[in-house]
Amino acid sequence: MLRFESFHGSALAPHLDALGALRISVFRDYPYLYDGSVDYEREYLKCYLDCPESLVVLVFDGGQAVGATTAMPLAFEGPEFQAPFLKAGMDVAEICYFGESILLREWRGRGIGRTFFQMREAHARALGLRRAAFCAVDRPPEHPLRPADYRPLDGFWTSQGYTKHPELRATFVWKESGEQAESPKTLTFWLKELR
Repeated sequence: MLRFESFHGSALAPHLDALGALRISVFRDYPYLYDGSVDYEREYLKCYLDCPESLVVLVFDGGQAVGATTAMPLAFEGPEFQAPFLKAGMDVAEICYFGESILLREWRGRGIGRTFFQMREAHARALGLRRAAFCAVDRPPEHPLRPADYRPLDGFWTSQGYTKHPELRATFVWKESGEQAESPKTLTFWLKELR
């Protein structure tokens, strides 16, 4: 029996390492190929602890965290997240940024992804925000590490009411598996009007 638990701001503290471990595990796979560390995760995820209006939902199977999703007002995010919207003349104070939505492989295909979107959108609306946005890494179809059975999530995101905005792109830096050092990656944002 799966259990969904929501946390806001500093209430996440006891579960920060569990969230970090999920991110490291899930994002190791294509298309992110993330070679993460617990120390990096603690620093990266600190923004959710510092923002009282953040939302982190953890999914537990018994005592094990098997999935998570995150959201917070874009105004609380770093400048690299805000820059594409400011450049486009959009008010970051009206946007909720949806961070990761991650599930261990064995728990996929059970409708949890839809529940994640519903919970984050409800949170954004409760905060009075009028748009939701998330971003996904750009990888070419011929990428050498793309698995033969890889299915992009574009169709799922479209079915949830999101539209890809190629004009809204950001560059983030992380270390990929096989890399000696961090390198820049381009991500494209998807948006949905909430009201």
